[in-house]
Amino acid sequence: MAEHTEHTEQTEQTERTKPAEHTKPTEHSEQTEQTERTEYSERTDQTTQRAPVAVGLVGAGPWATRVHAPVFAAGPETRLTAVWARRPEAARALAEPYGAVACVEYDELLDRCEAVVFAVAPEAQPALAERAARAGKAVLLEKPIAADPDTARRLAEVIGAAGVGSMVALSARYAPRVREFLAHAENAETPWRGGRLSCVSGAFLDGPFAASPWRQTRGAILDIGPHAFDLMSVALGDVVDVRADSPGAGWTALQLVHAGGAVSQVVLCGTATGGHRYDVELYGSTGALALDLTEAIDAAAFAVLRAEFAALVRDGGEHVCDVRRGLYLQEVIARAERQLAAAR
Repeated sequence: MAEHTEHTEQTEQTERTKPAEHTKPTEHSEQTEQTERTEYSERTDQTTQRAPVAVGLVGAGPWATRVHAPVFAAGPETRLTAVWARRPEAARALAEPYGAVACVEYDELLDRCEAVVFAVAPEAQPALAERAARAGKAVLLEKPIAADPDTARRLAEVIGAAGVGSMVALSARYAPRVREFLAHAENAETPWRGGRLSCVSGAFLDGPFAASPWRQTRGAILDIGPHAFDLMSVALGDVVDVRADSPGAGWTALQLVHAGGAVSQVVLCGTATGGHRYDVELYGSTGALALDLTEAIDAAAFAVLRAEFAALVRDGGEHVCDVRRGLYLQEVIARAERQLAAAR
């Protein structure tokens, strides 16, 4: 899908630069066309010759193996240059197929890259990301960005003080269909009254994430919660109040009150059997808006993530899904977890 999109955009750009076929030649048309061709060629050369961003990958678990390594090795905006993980043998196994260096020391990875991509547990990420930021490296953070708000706040402060770019891997936010959904929601003629998001699966029972200690300990609210809270707050407004309850068996039900008065319900579970559901709906006085997130979040989302991260590294600036967004989501998670603790 990404290749088709790139080809289409390139084709459209080429068509726009062509002179009209039936335009009557003027006295200086040949010279003008030559000048335009030269200028276009120079612009194209500058774009195509832009060196891909050298990316270092921290982590060698399921997400690093299935997503980050192949995505950032594929380019063309990036190249995977180094991998570091707590287990050197895992780093070697992940790095070798992509021609990357498996680093024994974390500082070696920092020396070999321009930007760092993280795929590690929430409690391990902040200290490593702080070191990367202080070394002047842009960072792509895994969600949640930390295990608690205080640590997340410190990470945001360090990244801000270092002046490096940051993004959080909120995969849905990079999916073209999700962006269309959110744009439609934002441009609705009447306010939305409420919404619903469900993410129910058996991912914590079987498969690559079943052995993840932090997922087993903290549950779906720490793993899936950042995605859910992010989408609902973008669609309906900032979360101003949270109600949370859990009957056990990994099932968590939340009610979010949003700025402006909308109310949404969120259901999260990673220990369900008999099916998978990941979708979102918005409701208003004049209709509803729905999206199947399982279908919407595809390979195109990660191609967009890669391109936008590379642009952040090369051009600077800020991204809407930066570390401050991660801190906001961490605070919503903490409020929900306090509600769950009080209900027990």
